[in-house]
Amino acid sequence: MRIHRAALALALSAAALSACGAPAAPESPTCPGGEIRFGVEPFEDPARLTPAAQVLADSLSESLDCPVDLTITDDYSAEVLAMQNGRLDIAIFGPLGYVFASDRAKAEPIASFGDADGRLSSYTAGIWVPAASDIASIDQLRGRSLALGSVGSTSGDALPRQALADAGIAESDVRIDYAGGHPEALLALTNGAVDAAEINSQQLASATEAGSFDPSGYRQVWTSDPIPNDPITVRGDLDPAFKAAVTDALLNLPPEAVGEIGALLDVSPPGPLVPVDRSTYQPLFDLAATLGLTEADI
Repeated sequence: MRIHRAALALALSAAALSACGAPAAPESPTCPGGEIRFGVEPFEDPARLTPAAQVLADSLSESLDCPVDLTITDDYSAEVLAMQNGRLDIAIFGPLGYVFASDRAKAEPIASFGDADGRLSSYTAGIWVPAASDIASIDQLRGRSLALGSVGSTSGDALPRQALADAGIAESDVRIDYAGGHPEALLALTNGAVDAAEINSQQLASATEAGSFDPSGYRQVWTSDPIPNDPITVRGDLDPAFKAAVTDALLNLPPEAVGEIGALLDVSPPGPLVPVDRSTYQPLFDLAATLGLTEADI
């Protein structure tokens, strides 16, 4: 068959325009940029935390039909900075970490961990000493060494410091050692490196279950009021359609999708995730104001 050169040129030109000039398919509101970047604070040994968080990430990926890239951040400040710089789309923060992320990255809390009855779970901060210690209360920590978790931690920093202030003890009267995390603070106590250490109820349950801590050899000399559990947040400048889709997906995940990471947060047996908002964490905003904490403190 003969094809005239003019007709062939016209056909090729039309094909080129069709391939190169056609408008691109619209980006999916549930999969901006082709993936969702999910950050998790380092509240537990990464060897245990990573696989537990991956179950949640995989379930969210399946629900939204979008790859979810999981990152366990190095510390609390790194997670806040990553969301502020647009490198995280959603993140699990400690309650106080969320306060800073709210200010710096406009993080919005959308869900947290519910118990089997569908109620928001909580945990407590604590200060522990060896059973044979002569320290019977927080008032007797003057001149003693105290291991705290990480700067910017709710139960591993701010609440124990507030407890010292409430007891009339200046921080300069206590040898405070930031151990680097909740597991490290517990280890400092069990190794005899400090006189006392913060151990929150989540770390207590996790370490006891793992066999790395025997509570019978230690005493708790202070505990906090209940703290609402860690929020899952979304970055504030994202498309409202994406925020709505992520919120809906999270709140409709089955308990088994959140059970492994929930167990590390002392939520057992787990229930579905439950909705939360800024007002849920108002006591932490109040705590930051009372202590005069700013973003420079993490």
